[in-house]
Amino acid sequence: MASSLAASVSSLQSSLQLLDNSITTLDAGVNDFPRLCKVLQTTRHFELLPEPTLREAQQSLLDEITPSIAHLLSLASNHVDKLSRREQGLKAKCDLQEGRLSSNSESKASAKSQSNAALRGRLAGSSTGSNGAASKAAELRRLVQKKERLKYAVDRLELQSTQRQRQLRKSMAAQ
Repeated sequence: MASSLAASVSSLQSSLQLLDNSITTLDAGVNDFPRLCKVLQTTRHFELLPEPTLREAQQSLLDEITPSIAHLLSLASNHVDKLSRREQGLKAKCDLQEGRLSSNSESKASAKSQSNAALRGRLAGSSTGSNGAASKAAELRRLVQKKERLKYAVDRLELQSTQRQRQLRKSMAAQ
């Protein structure tokens, strides 16, 4: 019995040694397991989406942006129209002022010539009989000047009329 007991003890010792070796081998293999989990873990840098989802997102973005873009375009268009009307108004005003300036310079020149003619008529005296002709000439000059003033006034009114018509057309077009 002692020999069978000794054989059992030696068999048990060899089994324990084999089990200890197995535990050591497993410990060495599992010891690096957390690092391996970290290394083998996959990280998504880019997420892939299905094409219908992408199209839906694009369409919703387009639906959200389109009214804002249309509104901004209409504001820009209205501002450009306003600036063009202002430019046309300023051009008409410039033409009007040029007409007034030329009218003033011509009226000043004709007023000088009229006063010179009146002075000459006075110097000639009433004995020559040309006083009546000089007064007729002065009256004629006054009428010519009046005609020119009226002509420029009509031109000015026509320019104002066309300017107001343009403004009316622009305001009607903007509505």
